[in-house]
Amino acid sequence: MKNGTNRRDFLQMALATVATTGFFPWGDWAGVMGSTSAHAGEVSTLAVAKNGLPEEMVRAAIGKLGGMEAFVSRGDVVVVKPNIGWDRKPEQAANTHPEVVKTVVAMCLNAGAKQVRVMDRTCNDPRRCYRRSGIQEAVLSLDNPDATIEYMDDRKFVDVPLKNPEGSLKSWTFHRDLLEADKVINVPIAKHHNATRLTMGLKNIMGILGGNRGNIHHSLDLNIAELNAAFKFHLVVLDAVRVLTANGPQGGRLRDVREENTIVAGVDPVAVDSYGATLFGLSATDIPHVMHAARLGLGESDLNKLNISLMDLG
Repeated sequence: MKNGTNRRDFLQMALATVATTGFFPWGDWAGVMGSTSAHAGEVSTLAVAKNGLPEEMVRAAIGKLGGMEAFVSRGDVVVVKPNIGWDRKPEQAANTHPEVVKTVVAMCLNAGAKQVRVMDRTCNDPRRCYRRSGIQEAVLSLDNPDATIEYMDDRKFVDVPLKNPEGSLKSWTFHRDLLEADKVINVPIAKHHNATRLTMGLKNIMGILGGNRGNIHHSLDLNIAELNAAFKFHLVVLDAVRVLTANGPQGGRLRDVREENTIVAGVDPVAVDSYGATLFGLSATDIPHVMHAARLGLGESDLNKLNISLMDLG
């Protein structure tokens, strides 16, 4: 790929290639999208902040990774992808904490982003999810026209072939706005899930997918890993301020919520989720889709091999 080609330029060329030849240029796609292992031959780094206010913990964790400036360049169009899937209040811990989302957006703007767009493909009615989650109000409270919260347009889902799929899925539709963005930041919540045991960063990719997502639930764990091989987020900021310990992913009962007061940040999605599992008394080996992702070379699941920065802000 020629120097200077960005994700948006490449997407236009790639989609034209698919339309005319049926072939997706995976070698070039890997360079632009980062769909190969992010840490081949490197020691992965995680930053974990505990026992502070949500804003303090987000800033501390990202700061330990070099600050948002290490990920967002001046003039970038950034998409921030939280979990806003459910018609639930913040205290029910079904969606990403609104203050976590607000802080990530503010840090992107301060790093020089041209535009920061917050979006998710919800499970319940998007208008109710955006409002009741508190995320819409949090983003709008920044009072900055460069920060927007938007519904996903169903007409913008684009078919992307999966690379060397082992499961039944050969391709799936991804939202064009994320494919075209300069940077995409994954801001999931850590919680119980009735089909995958836990849902964190890797599972949060479901919110950028179109079509009937129920069909993905056949070989769900393997499909989650293969979908993450097709699209790589530039940064993962895992919200474990409050965690849902049972009856996920939707929850609803406050007795299922535990205050963990933790933020985990990193560029390795497998490492982030592997650490997140420990907050539930589990390990990566207990979460099949995390282990599938590690096997596909998407990151490191062995916490003993990671350089982890722990910060107690209490």
